[in-house]
Amino acid sequence: MFNTKQLSEDQTATIKSWAAEGANLSDIQLRMKETYDFTLTYMDTRFLVLDLGIELIEEKKEEPVPVLKAAPVPTGEVTVTMDSIAIPGTMVSGKASFSDGETAVWMLDQTGRPGLDPDTPGYKPNKEDILEFQKQLRALIESAGL
Repeated sequence: MFNTKQLSEDQTATIKSWAAEGANLSDIQLRMKETYDFTLTYMDTRFLVLDLGIELIEEKKEEPVPVLKAAPVPTGEVTVTMDSIAIPGTMVSGKASFSDGETAVWMLDQTGRPGLDPDTPGYKPNKEDILEFQKQLRALIESAGL
């Protein structure tokens, strides 16, 4: 274990200047070996910094910029498309876009029960959109021969 009493005042001042320049524990550990031929473990280096009362300058981590989801763009119409390959566990599936710009995945399971999974949790299309969705879905399924 390394003892800070082994350091001269000049060495202590040099170590403090390294820290003031932005050196981290690994840098100080390496410089101690290269400059003074002191082989310290990382933990010894940590204790050295604590014993000398050195505060290391931590790099400020950039906070990620939150990605704002674009508001749905109202199109004024309902569109329904069918996937060429159905979602596993379903007979047929596809996507729907409603008049207010919201989108959802639709599916019919093996027993023919419909399901709608909106992209926005808790979204419920208005009554007119539901009727138009059903009309277009029926036409899609009939044209596909299902």
